[in-house]
Amino acid sequence: MTAVLRVMLDQLVAPTDNDLKVASGELVRALIAHAPQGCEVEGIAPAAGGDGVAALSIPGMAGVRRTSLPRRELAGALQLGVATGIGGGMIHAPSLFAPLVKHDRVHNHDQTSVTVWDLRPWEAPDELSRSSVAWHKAMLKRAVKHADAVVVPTHAMARRLGEIARLGDRIRVISGAAPEGFRVPTDDVGRRRELDLPEGYVVLAGTSAESDALAAGFGAVARSGHDVPVVVMDAGEGEEPAIAEIAAAAGVPARLVHVRGALADADRGAVFGAAVAYVAPSTRAVFPWRTVEAMALGVPVIAADSDVLREVVVDGGTLVPTSGVDAADALGAALADALGSTSAAERLAVMAADRGRVFSWLEAADKIWALHAEL
Repeated sequence: MTAVLRVMLDQLVAPTDNDLKVASGELVRALIAHAPQGCEVEGIAPAAGGDGVAALSIPGMAGVRRTSLPRRELAGALQLGVATGIGGGMIHAPSLFAPLVKHDRVHNHDQTSVTVWDLRPWEAPDELSRSSVAWHKAMLKRAVKHADAVVVPTHAMARRLGEIARLGDRIRVISGAAPEGFRVPTDDVGRRRELDLPEGYVVLAGTSAESDALAAGFGAVARSGHDVPVVVMDAGEGEEPAIAEIAAAAGVPARLVHVRGALADADRGAVFGAAVAYVAPSTRAVFPWRTVEAMALGVPVIAADSDVLREVVVDGGTLVPTSGVDAADALGAALADALGSTSAAERLAVMAADRGRVFSWLEAADKIWALHAEL
């Protein structure tokens, strides 16, 4: 008898977050590649047309079950726990977007696992829309009642989530990774030209939201003593003026600031290809996607010493204590050291590349298969 793991693929049909879209695609491909003997992978996706259909053409997937509802309506139905037609079986969701309803794991072998990558709805709810916060909080409450496992990417986030919700031993740690084959593309110079970027800069990532800590990142560059450009990835739509103001207030002139939004994998690889350092100033409990990608490409990493970043970076970069001190000053001093000599930069690059090899979607897939076998 074939065992089927059904994966929620809403982000491939109607993406709301670029990182979740990438993670969903990478994870389902890895689950297919490492499916145990006698097991296969199916997809569950909301109704959609056009590009949404093409995005689900994943080699090796046994099939896709489409719901009658588009993503927005399906999200509301899941929040309320009403019937969606998704059915039972083994279900894994790369987010909280899942049918979290009463089911019988013992007799019918139904089981549902969900994933939490970012605790912003609980740690910094004012930075999100009320509807988004309400949806995430409602879905976590449903997970407390009905999820067989809740996956988080770090032990630090597991501890924090355990303080937020009574999940007991159902919290499991399975890390994310850079996209499979993530690299600096062969046409990186041309891509940077298309993005209108210079050569040799410090990279930051985030929005103007306070918890993304761009102010500390820009401050670090300003106080490093190096007149170096700054490239910001992952900015929200229309945020260029706000981020430019944050940079100016921190002491980085507008001529040195280059703000870009969510970029495709190859473009992100091209951006990292000309970076002299990546600064990660945020201490929010969120999986640091760009930090992992920077390490994968051997970019020197300067990171705030938060619980999450300490666990992810380990010895793959410079961890800077920022609690109780001026974060910009502390990060700036570390950045100055990193940029102060070729030997320092090369040492940090080697450390980053060594640590970056630890993260793997194939390993994550193995752990998810093991999790459902255990359940």
